[in-house]
Amino acid sequence: MCTGKCSLCISASLYPLVLISIICNIVLFFPDGDVKYARDGHITEEVKYMGGVIGGGVMVLLPALYIHLTGTKGCCGNRCGMFLSIAFAAVGVLGALYSFVVAVLGLQYGPLCKVLGVWVTPFKNNEQKYLTNDKLWNLCSEPENIVPFNIGLFATLVATNSLQLILCAIQMINGLFGCLCGTCIEKGPL
Repeated sequence: MCTGKCSLCISASLYPLVLISIICNIVLFFPDGDVKYARDGHITEEVKYMGGVIGGGVMVLLPALYIHLTGTKGCCGNRCGMFLSIAFAAVGVLGALYSFVVAVLGLQYGPLCKVLGVWVTPFKNNEQKYLTNDKLWNLCSEPENIVPFNIGLFATLVATNSLQLILCAIQMINGLFGCLCGTCIEKGPL
């Protein structure tokens, strides 16, 4: 496969991952589908870091757009464009890595929820692992089903960001080959 076509495949794969990442982060602001938790500040701390919007979203979208341009005829579909795609892909790696770390911390610490009338993060410093013991989930009385809600969305972010990280790393290698060997995009008449 030529490096230009590989760039098109990578960018086409990154677009839906960016969308998933942004949507997951936004949905995390509304546990139980209610805005009152966000309005009152009863949101898990890792959600406020906006890893899915900033890291897996904007910081991967911009490289995806440029990577897409390197796979087409025009200003970026050349050796210089492929060289620049390495730097853009590196930004994508950093963004995906940021979102990945935030999501892993969100999974590790667990959600902010009401326990015996007090808003706490009950699983943060708990010896027992709540991810493997669903009987502990009943500690959270509000928002309803907050534990599976957080686990599902943060796990989706972890998977999405892992794929983004891999695709951007592949583009860095692809960009190096494109820089050294060219993009093999057919040149049209001048």
